Amino acid sequence: MSKEFKLPQNLLLGVATASKQIEGGDTDSNWNDWYERGEIRDGSNPARANDHYNRFKEDIDLMAEMNIEIYRMSIEWSRIQPKEGCFDEGVIEHYREEVKYLQSKRIRVLLTLHHFSNPMWFERIGGFLNKDSSDIFLQFVTTVVLKLGDLVSEYITINEPNVYVTSAYYFGEFPPGHKSFKECREAFTNLALSHIKAYKGIHDIRKKMGFSDTKVGYASHVRVFEPSRKNNSFDKISAKLMDQLFQVGIDDACMIGRVSFPIKNHKYFEKGKYYDFVGINYYARSMVKFFEEFPKAEAPHNDMGWEIYPEGLGIVAKRYYEKYNAEIYITENGTADRNDKFRSKFIYDHLKVIANCSVPITRYYHWTFIDNFEWMDGEAECFGLVNLNYETQVRTPRESCIFYSEIIRNKNITDAMYSKYVK
Repeated sequence: MSKEFKLPQNLLLGVATASKQIEGGDTDSNWNDWYERGEIRDGSNPARANDHYNRFKEDIDLMAEMNIEIYRMSIEWSRIQPKEGCFDEGVIEHYREEVKYLQSKRIRVLLTLHHFSNPMWFERIGGFLNKDSSDIFLQFVTTVVLKLGDLVSEYITINEPNVYVTSAYYFGEFPPGHKSFKECREAFTNLALSHIKAYKGIHDIRKKMGFSDTKVGYASHVRVFEPSRKNNSFDKISAKLMDQLFQVGIDDACMIGRVSFPIKNHKYFEKGKYYDFVGINYYARSMVKFFEEFPKAEAPHNDMGWEIYPEGLGIVAKRYYEKYNAEIYITENGTADRNDKFRSKFIYDHLKVIANCSVPITRYYHWTFIDNFEWMDGEAECFGLVNLNYETQVRTPRESCIFYSEIIRNKNITDAMYSKYVK
């Protein structure tokens, strides 16, 4: 049976990264502090990472060689605003240079403003538990867009607030390491307000600059929650509740200002439309049994034990399109595969879902460009199309990287390509 298929001609293909995971540097951030507190599982220091802050031209040159069309990057709040009320013009100029260099290589930028990392001065005043956090974040966003808005038209306000909140305030795996459902609700609410204020602010600033092509959204980590026993009422109720708690509540608050559990403080929200595209980070499915979630045992898994379930990408894309009626950006999709045994098949299977999907998916950002500092797991997990030797900082494209590059160039997959790269 033929393995060939063509990709939609309007689908742009690229990669995504996060500043704290690749830039390096001993910035005064919550993740540098988390390392100092001994909370990184393999003892890795985020101050090393990929040294991308100094090597960005080398990395962008490599992206250009890979035929990358679009790049989702983030900027580091702790660099730009090292102290409350103090903005570093040199750092802002650095990011201007980086964006300009990407544009010189004809790579379009989607700029993420918050990706799990906070300055320590913000963390010390409570972070997103602070009642004024949405206004504090808006001040940062306003400064960035005033300085970069002439170059950048597309923005992600906040990355995966659901993962950030549950990891930082429920499971205690992200800084500040709390375990409080009450704090989860507070942080969820303040992050939703932060997105809405940032959405409005970015549009207002760029409109005053004379631009009409602004696009703003946020990136939601979307899972398929499926009852382990399809005919068991407890499992079905548990799956629906997890869906509500983890993604539906925060998605509706951010996207349309609709408040439902676990979001609180109805009086602060005004219903509206606070998105210009739907950003989906998709990785896996979770089976649910009596309020416990786990990967399907008999399914393929990646190095982190996550189920590889390509069909789920189509399920969530259709669900979100039907609900929000906007073009879909797959803002993250990738897999942990240190030895590059199954990444090419992962890419093939997920792109085939997109090719056969009936809803308008117009962007695909593979996670990730290069191996990086993977949050609480440090340097142990490898999501990169490009292998990184952390000791030497040598970058080496993996075979899956070459495969992906050919896909971008050809906008299709042939039987010959499949036979050569897919194991």
